[in-house]
Amino acid sequence: MEFTESVIMQYIADFILPFARISALIMSMIGFGSKIIPGKVKVFLCMALTVTVMPAIPATQIESLFSFQTTFLIFEQMIIGIALGFVTVMVLNTFTLAGQVIAMQTGLGFASLVDPVSGMNVPAVGQFFLILSTLMFWAMDGHLTYIQFVVASFETLPIGEYQFTPDKFKELAEWGAWMFATALSLALAPVTAMLLINFSFGVMTRAAPQLNIFAIGFPVTMCAGLLIMWLTMGNFFTHYELQWQRALEFSCHLIECKGR
Repeated sequence: MEFTESVIMQYIADFILPFARISALIMSMIGFGSKIIPGKVKVFLCMALTVTVMPAIPATQIESLFSFQTTFLIFEQMIIGIALGFVTVMVLNTFTLAGQVIAMQTGLGFASLVDPVSGMNVPAVGQFFLILSTLMFWAMDGHLTYIQFVVASFETLPIGEYQFTPDKFKELAEWGAWMFATALSLALAPVTAMLLINFSFGVMTRAAPQLNIFAIGFPVTMCAGLLIMWLTMGNFFTHYELQWQRALEFSCHLIECKGR
């Protein structure tokens, strides 16, 4: 076999284009995309996955490797991978948002930790929910599922034969509404309970004005918030399963793999 310039360029194109889609997923997905994972480890993983799936991917039909068309194809593959990874980010941010809402309502919002994913300070309750949802993500083989999605996308969304339409971006933004809806439903019971507790404090203050509501209200609110979180923790797994199922269905719709 002769290694002419066209053959070498074809090999490079068959590697770079799938690598762009796979690396975009790995870099944006929860777990692998964390800042605490070294960049060299991520690059090596992306290269290993690309070399593994290359034999199963049809050859890319391009006229020239150094052209605007190839650059456009690379950006298109990155968008597809980022879209899949962004779905996992929204799933886990659902429970981070719920934890932040609960923390602010229970007076636990002053305790904050650094989120290793975003590098920002978040309430400790939100960080606890994030860690718990991340463990659930690994336990349910979420990383393997989305690697299967990106591999299947090369069949349903062939390179060079499919364009990521603007409707997909609209559907992705609309699906983000589930993040707020699920976070609100998860935090609804604790927030309602804290509303009743604060209402009781208001009645106590009117009945006995000499009581210092700030001295007794803050510790009681914190203890009650922790107790309510413990009592309603069983709802976490139910909401996670429902949100995870929605994410899988939407990801299948995103890469058009339904019925395959």
